[in-house]
Amino acid sequence: MTALADALIAARRSNRTLDAAPWTDALQDAAQAYEVQDAVAAALDWFGDEGAVPGHWKSGGGSRSVTLTHAPLPPSGVRQSPANFDDLVFHTPGIESEIALRLGQDVTLEQAAKLDHDNSGSLIDAMAVSIEIVDSRWQDLASTPALLRLADSQVHGALVLGEWQPYAAIDWASQRCETRIGDGEVVVREGTHPLADPAWLLPIWLRHITRHGQTARAGTVVTTGSWVGVLPCRRGDQVTAEFAGIGAVRLRV
Repeated sequence: MTALADALIAARRSNRTLDAAPWTDALQDAAQAYEVQDAVAAALDWFGDEGAVPGHWKSGGGSRSVTLTHAPLPPSGVRQSPANFDDLVFHTPGIESEIALRLGQDVTLEQAAKLDHDNSGSLIDAMAVSIEIVDSRWQDLASTPALLRLADSQVHGALVLGEWQPYAAIDWASQRCETRIGDGEVVVREGTHPLADPAWLLPIWLRHITRHGQTARAGTVVTTGSWVGVLPCRRGDQVTAEFAGIGAVRLRV
């Protein structure tokens, strides 16, 4: 694991990508992938105060029947809309249109252990439209094993947040999402969140981020999974995402 962490740290520092083939068997389980995440973050000094829960996260999965995955997000790539990323390096960026949620109170390890899918929504005070730019330190992402993706911050590139709105458990099944990249056609989706409700992941995510005994502080943000899959984009593209009744975000890749 140490060698893998060192390789990912070097790749980030030099803005290059890695061949996944030599690392295919480097990780045995998700716990080891999360250890690599932590080692990379510590080496690059993403979060400063050792032991504190990072302020921004991604979490999610393809359905409720699969194991959800999580990754803390480096602050340098978290920006408010409208955002410009000319200063960051991306290799093969893609766009995910999402809803972000914000904790309205502190959550301890003991509190997280008692949460379920019905009572965790009360911990959220606000929601916002978000766009995640996904990007990878792996050269051929399609052939890269899931654990290596997870170790690489679950292939996170950057995050843009829109204006915060009071949180409400709305009818997500009829929620409309419109995404446009450059001069392309608008991609329209309705009710396509993979978990049916962005808040469904809250108890699982909160147990993960407090698992070492830390407290997740009020104001901690999680972006909750794509409504559009991953849409390819290029450097310089202007991207917008709008969720009817919630808001919109805009960025330049």
